[in-house]
Amino acid sequence: MPKVVFVEASGTQHVVEIAVGESLMQAAINEMIPGIEGDCGGLCACGTCHVYVPQDWAKACGEADELERGILEFSFEVNESSRLACQIGMSLELDGMQVMLPKRQY
Repeated sequence: MPKVVFVEASGTQHVVEIAVGESLMQAAINEMIPGIEGDCGGLCACGTCHVYVPQDWAKACGEADELERGILEFSFEVNESSRLACQIGMSLELDGMQVMLPKRQY
């Protein structure tokens, strides 16, 4: 099964196996990764699964749509690598990706 590494702002790393098609947010919730809240359950409505995707992985994650970009406007410390983990479905191409978590979600 492919894996993603969630890296807390403190540097603590969590390696998580994620089934193809499952969202990064749901996998993080299932594994109780600190810093991923997922308050809306993955409906792209709250921004509490904000992550930073390194530029070299951005294309494999796909483009953020208008709704996701709008929700991110209300997130903490947004930058060009900001994404919502609920909008990134796991694929074999993402195996080994590291995503960084912000210092806080709101």
